[in-house]
Amino acid sequence: MTQNGEFQLARNVRRVGHLDIPGGGQVVVQGSYAYVGHMKPPHGTSIIDVSDPAQPKLAGAVELADGYSHTHKVRIVGDLMFTNVEQNNRHFLRKGAQLPELRARLAGGLGRPPSDAELAAELGVETDDLPVLDAARERGYADGGFRIYDVSDKARPKLIADHKTFGFGVHRFDVDENYAYISTEMEGYAGGETPSWQGYKNRLHHALRVGDELWASVWHAGFRVIDVSDIARPKTVAAHDYHPPFPEPTHTVLPLAQPIDGRRIAIVVDEEHEHERGQGRLHGFMWVFDVTDFDKIQALSAFDLSELASPWSRAPGRFGAHQFREKLDGTLVYLTWFSGGLRIVDVADPFRPKEVGHFIPEPVMGAPSPQSNDVDVDQDGLIYLIDRDAGFDVLELTA
Repeated sequence: MTQNGEFQLARNVRRVGHLDIPGGGQVVVQGSYAYVGHMKPPHGTSIIDVSDPAQPKLAGAVELADGYSHTHKVRIVGDLMFTNVEQNNRHFLRKGAQLPELRARLAGGLGRPPSDAELAAELGVETDDLPVLDAARERGYADGGFRIYDVSDKARPKLIADHKTFGFGVHRFDVDENYAYISTEMEGYAGGETPSWQGYKNRLHHALRVGDELWASVWHAGFRVIDVSDIARPKTVAAHDYHPPFPEPTHTVLPLAQPIDGRRIAIVVDEEHEHERGQGRLHGFMWVFDVTDFDKIQALSAFDLSELASPWSRAPGRFGAHQFREKLDGTLVYLTWFSGGLRIVDVADPFRPKEVGHFIPEPVMGAPSPQSNDVDVDQDGLIYLIDRDAGFDVLELTA
């Protein structure tokens, strides 16, 4: 906000180009093309020609055959495109699994079958949702996994592999020239562990490979570092959990490419996920950790954003951190913020992160607020920002 009370939608960042497209979950750039995985079916993956960044245009697309899955994440290795396949609207639909037990329990207590209103109230849904939940449970879901496409012809992506996993499918993941690092549910797999928690709260969101390490965010259990020098025998070598007291889940963790003053520094972002407004609850934000000694991991600082920083902070939609560019080759962190756009944060002094630029896109295509979801940067320094609901922007840092 400026001194006269007006919101400053951009500072040191300018828009180069824009394209109205359906909302995206991930954007990656390789050469003259940007690849966007979309949030909702029937839109699958868009391949966008950005050879003229002022005039981005659709070069090719994968559409989905039904509304049961979405493929909102994407990775590129050469001419191979990898996408996830995940149950669409999974958090809501999974409530249906509780209905048989819930009906029996309520009937036992009431001495009669429960009404739809009583079921809905107990489950936290609307009565009209019950048939949808019952239908999804009866139908089941077996399509989850990941797919690989040949995209040597950008206009005609060719499916070459469709690997099924289990449960709701695959969420986020990493890929390199040799392996895919997939976070999913696998039937019968527990890794020899006895969980000390209940339900879905602690889980692998995704792991990113750095040398012989995987840096893994594990939602409400903080983060882990896994030694994969022997890929067949991964070994956890570091763990740090700050939940509670911090309420929002750990979304991504990654170390900087180079140490700062002899310290190994890692960036962590917590996703604004199930925030309850007006309850005094902290928003999701960005952390800076000293990870030099895996036995003594410590937080050095944090970057947060005031609700005064965006005119849409109280509009419908989330307000809080989500994700940063998953490549930390310098000290600039390109960070996306729901309702707050792109924030560019310099962590050259890890004790004092400093915002050096930002860009808040105005909502497009009827969206009530900008829900900036993911960001990538190309070899020329151009920035590619996608919105969870609608919109694709090409930006550049001007200072």
